[in-house]
Amino acid sequence: MAMKEPEMAPRVGVQIRPNHVSWADMKAAWQYADGAGADSIWTFDHFFPIDGDPEGTAFECWTTLAAMASVTKTAMIGPLVTCTGFRNPDLLADMARTVDHASGGRVVLGLGSGWLERDYHSYRYAMSGDADRIREMEVAIHRIRRRLGQLRPGPMGPLPILIGGLGERMTLDVCARLADAWNGWGTPDEIAHLNSVLDGWCERAERDPSQVERTVALFETASDATYDDYAAAGAEHLILVCSGPDYQIEELGSLLAWRDSRSGS
Repeated sequence: MAMKEPEMAPRVGVQIRPNHVSWADMKAAWQYADGAGADSIWTFDHFFPIDGDPEGTAFECWTTLAAMASVTKTAMIGPLVTCTGFRNPDLLADMARTVDHASGGRVVLGLGSGWLERDYHSYRYAMSGDADRIREMEVAIHRIRRRLGQLRPGPMGPLPILIGGLGERMTLDVCARLADAWNGWGTPDEIAHLNSVLDGWCERAERDPSQVERTVALFETASDATYDDYAAAGAEHLILVCSGPDYQIEELGSLLAWRDSRSGS
C-alpha cells in the first residue's frame, strides 16, 4: 500500500446528520462543534433518514445550511454532499452563493451524483443509471461554475467545490478535472488506494494532485484504525459522521486534540 503523509497540518470536521433529531438539538450540535474549533461542519442532502428508522424525522439540506450559517462563526459549512439531480444547477449555484454571503464566505459546495432511489422516486425526480448520473453531474458542475461567474454579487469566499464518491473509473476522473476537494470513506488501505487512483487521474489531466484536498468521512461504527492511519493514507481532512437522535459528538474533542498535536498548536 502506498502511504504518504499530508504536507499540511490536518483539518477536522463533523457531519451532523439532520435526522431523528429536533431542530433545537441539531442547532445546539452545530454551535458546539463551531465553538469547539472544528474546521468544518456538514449536513447531508437526503429527504429521509438513511440510518435508523426510515420513517423518522428529517430536515432539508439547503434551508438547514442557510439557518446554520447565521448561528456559526468560524467553521466552513456545506453539504456532504448535495445531489446535482435534485435542483437546477444554475439555481443551486445561486443558493450556494447566497448561503456563502450569509456565512461570511464559509461555504464549501459538496456535490455528488446521488444514489438513494427513495429520494428520487418520492420527490418525483427522474433517476437515470449510475454512469449517466455521473455524466449529468459533470455537466451540472460546468453550469454551476458558469453561473457563479455571472452572479452579482459573486460568492463572498472562495466557494470551493468538493465531489464525493468512490467510483474509480468516472467519479474520480471528474474530481481530478473539476473539483477542489474529494470526499471518500473506507479503511485506511482503501483510502490509500483511492488516493492513488485520484493522483493518476490528476496526472492524466495535467493537474497537480495537491490541488485536490483529500477528505475522509469517519463513521461512528469505524474499525480500529487510528487517525494517524488515515493521515498516512493521504487524508488531509477527517470528518466525523454523527447521526441523531443522540449525536456522539464528544469524539470530536479527541479528533481536535489529535489535529492540534500534529500541528504543534
